[in-house]
Amino acid sequence: MTTAEPSRAKVWLMAARPQTLPAGAAPVVVGVGLAVRNGVFSPLPAVAALVGALLIQVGTNLANDYYDAVKGADTDEREGFTRVTQSGLVAPERVRLAAAGSFGAAALVGLYIAYIGGLPILVVGILAILSGIAYTGGPYPLGYHGLGDLFVFVFFGVVAVTGTYYVQAVDVLVGSPFPLTVPPNTVPAEAVVASLAMAGISTNVLVVNNIRDMETDRTAGKRTLAVRLGYRWSRVEYVALLALAYAAPPVLWLGYGFEPTVLAPLVTLPYAAIVTRTVLTRTDGDALNPALEQTGKLLAGFAVLFAVGMAV
Repeated sequence: MTTAEPSRAKVWLMAARPQTLPAGAAPVVVGVGLAVRNGVFSPLPAVAALVGALLIQVGTNLANDYYDAVKGADTDEREGFTRVTQSGLVAPERVRLAAAGSFGAAALVGLYIAYIGGLPILVVGILAILSGIAYTGGPYPLGYHGLGDLFVFVFFGVVAVTGTYYVQAVDVLVGSPFPLTVPPNTVPAEAVVASLAMAGISTNVLVVNNIRDMETDRTAGKRTLAVRLGYRWSRVEYVALLALAYAAPPVLWLGYGFEPTVLAPLVTLPYAAIVTRTVLTRTDGDALNPALEQTGKLLAGFAVLFAVGMAV
């Protein structure tokens, strides 16, 4: 802590939590890599998917900052990164409005994506935004009832990868806007397999966060999955999700005829082992805050290598 007040730009950067943004970008990168491999890459839908995913990620972070503060889940005892609402750096109403603005911008980008992808994308996009708000807000906040991990696994893994691939495939293979159903060959099985890798590591970003905050969350009545499982089984979850992620490239190679270059993400295994050792042995913020950032870096590195390995 210092006596100097951070700049307004830095405060809002803190609120956006840039260390979590790989969770929004990484699955889009993988969806693009697979689209390149299968000959259905389309740049405008790909860029729109990336912008939309990042806006939903930032909106979810801001909503989480706001709701955790007003519900009393964020306190001075919390060991995580600074929350701007709880710390008094930004008035709660301004954070709430910023979250609404981010979700609103995501909805505007989503109009173009829905024009290309049709009714399936429209439904998925609405559900993604509503789930981002309901993560810590609303009458039944997902994160407070142990459903946060499922939310991240589905929307920042399975939906993000397959949805990115889908809108490109529809644009290239179908051509006509706003299909009412999912056209053939626009969500192949290999897209689902690839999405599981991103789902696993993206969820692990949240797992580290919740292991670190387990005691303060329990005191505040925030029943995250980590609080429900305890330290041992939360760590088992972390390892199991990593195993799922690292199983995806060999499955694509052996089961779907991908080139051996799809195995490129396996070079990150030593780094994953280092981060895992910290998660398995530490509970304090001094160790788990860097581990959270390292899990985000692992997600980003894995995604880039996975996408390149598929594309070439």
